[in-house]
Order: sequence, then structure tokens, then C-alpha cells
Amino acid sequence: MTLKARLFDFLLFFTSLAVAFSLGHFTIDPTTFVIALLLYWVFSSLYYQLRIISKKNNTSFDYGISYSLSFAIFTGTLGLLLFETIYRFTVYLTKRWKNTADPGELLDVFYNIGSFVLSNSISYYLFTLLHPGFQHIPFGFWILMIFLVCVSSFLTGTFLAIVLYISGDIKSRSETIEFIFKTRSFMDIGKVAFTNGLLLLLLEEGKWEMIISLFILNYLVNRSFVFKSHSIQNKIERDKFEQMAYTDFLTGIANRAYMDKKMAELNQSNETIAIVVADIDKFKRINDNYNHAVGDRVIQHFSTILKSRLNYDDYLFRSGGEEFTLFLRNRSFETSVALIETISQDVMSNMVTVEHHSESIPISYTASFGLYFLKLNDDVSIGKGYVYADQLLLQSKELGRNKITVKNAILKTDNQ
Repeated sequence: MTLKARLFDFLLFFTSLAVAFSLGHFTIDPTTFVIALLLYWVFSSLYYQLRIISKKNNTSFDYGISYSLSFAIFTGTLGLLLFETIYRFTVYLTKRWKNTADPGELLDVFYNIGSFVLSNSISYYLFTLLHPGFQHIPFGFWILMIFLVCVSSFLTGTFLAIVLYISGDIKSRSETIEFIFKTRSFMDIGKVAFTNGLLLLLLEEGKWEMIISLFILNYLVNRSFVFKSHSIQNKIERDKFEQMAYTDFLTGIANRAYMDKKMAELNQSNETIAIVVADIDKFKRINDNYNHAVGDRVIQHFSTILKSRLNYDDYLFRSGGEEFTLFLRNRSFETSVALIETISQDVMSNMVTVEHHSESIPISYTASFGLYFLKLNDDVSIGKGYVYADQLLLQSKELGRNKITVKNAILKTDNQ
């Protein structure tokens, strides 16, 4: 962080001291203050573990519910200053003990104390000024608490935006304004306002058991949300990695690993299925006459044609370099053969446009197919069906390519 940013941190800290002492006096007896301080310190320290960490370029900061407003109103600004000092240094020492403290973490403590003491001291002053008038308004107390949380959130957001602007992590005025007003959501403001409002009412009545219960409930609810959030995020990441592991990077369709997984699943289904192995004819010649980038474009074009003709419950895999495997489900033998004939015609009638030597040129190609139609059972596995379909593909190649060779294993008939 820059020297100017650090100077602002200390300016904020000493300004907060001046404001706290100018407004300050302890408004409650020492015993009550010590009990309140102890409870707020313990639960604020616990809740700190549930904060949301954000980063703006080189600067890290965190969000979490703050109990400072209710403590400031109940104990006064000097009590707030003492609480924030103890709490912020507790957080710093805990980070040092866990070896998670940043290099400038100690100096950040003074910024945090200054920011929260100054913003909540101003809110405390506004409360003492406005509370008498709001008493005569329905739900006036809660409206005032929401207003004060908006004020304190705006101030802390502004202080942080200034630091980010000075350090260069925010570049423009519009970005600064956007950051200030997006620091807190309306839901966050409501949560902070109602939590601090309830705490303040319970503090004024001295209901310590209910205060502890509210702290515990607030902690458990937020811990549950954080746990669920992490679980959802972990699931998203697992799904993303699984998708990457099972997706062919060139065509975007399923790869051989996913094909093996689905074969194991389908073996248990006892369903009737058509296994089709398809291969681009004379693909090596395409690579040799042009280049591998052109070859890749042809593979992508072929996969698009295959995919365009399939139903939602069919499967398409890139099972080799220029080889694709299809599992056609819920079809008869005749409709399966008709579908492959249609695909073969699509390949012949749709040339692919490629870039070669800075020119766009059309390329035509053909494909060969082997189709094996069977009913899965304990004696005939899908693995065997795939081997038979691959053998039928070889027969199509031997017959001159651009052919379809099929076998209906149920009726024991062959067709070419």
C-alpha cells in the first residue's frame, strides 16, 4: 500500500479519536459495560471467521455483520473506541498466531479502528439527535436503525473507496461511486439494522440471556449460510472439473472417458440400442494437403452434423482422432439405419469452409459408418457391441469408403 494511503489510514484513526473523545462519556455503570464488552468481543471474534473476503487488485478487504452500532449507542463513543481497539487487535493477533496476517496487517488495524469508530460515532450522534422525533412514528425505532446503518455503511464504504483510489486500485470517479454504493446490499443493511436494533433493546432491559441467545442464533444461522455457500461452490467446482474431464476440448462433445462411463451404466439397462462407429474418410490426406488446423475444422464440422440429428437421449462421443461413436436409443433397427443414411447424405452435401493461406476455401469430404443393433443383456455387453460396430466400420472402409455397413444382432441379418 502506498505512503499516501497509509497517511490517510492514520488521519482517519486520529480523527476518530478526536470525535470519540469530543462526543464521549460512558453512559452506563462499569459492571454493565464490562459484561457488554466481554459478550461483544467474544461473539464479534467468533463471527469474524464467517466474513466474506474480497479483493480489489492489490487490496484485500472483508465484509461481515458488525455489532458496533448497538454497542456505540448503548455505551457511548468512548466505549465504542475501547471495544473496537480490543476487537481489532484480537483479530490481528489471531492472524499472527495462525500465520495468515498480511505484511501490512498491523497498520491495517489502525484503519479498521478509525473507520468503524468514526462512522459509528457519527451514527451515535445522529441517534441521540433524531431518536426523540422518531419515537412518535410507527416503527420509528426500526426506521431510524435502518437509516443509521445506511449512514455507517456509506461512510465505511467511502473510507475504503478513498484508500483504493489513493493506492490506485480504483482508477476513476465513476468507479469510486459505484464501489461505494455497491459495498452493501439492501439485505445486508436490513440484517445489520435488525440485529443491532434487537441487541440495543435487550441491552437497555438488561436481558443478558436473551442477548447471548441472539448472538448464538445469529452465529449459527450465518455459519449455516456460509457452509451451504461453500458446499454449493464446491459442487459447482466439482461439476466444472468433471465436465472438463469428460469433454473433448476440440469439439465440445463427450470424450472417450465419458463414453466408457456411459457404457458401464447402459450395461445395466437391458435396453435395445444401436451402436454406430463413424470415421472421416481419408482424413490423413486432408492434414497432408492442408494442415492440422484445417483438419481440426473438418472434425468440428463433422461433429456438428452428427449432433444436429440426434435426440436428447442419444449419446455422441469423440472416441478417437477422427472417429466418433453414437449410441442411438429408443429407436427401431430401421429408423436407426435411416438416420445414419441421412447423416451420410448431410456430410456429402455440406462442404466445410476453412481458412488456408489467408483464403477461405470449401472442402468436401465423406464418412464411413458401422452400425450394430442389439439388445443388451448378461450375454451381450455394450463393449462387445462396440467392437462389432468397429468391425463393421472397417468393412465399410474395405468396400471403398463412404459406405454404411449394418447388422441387426436381434434378427441375425446383415445389410450393406
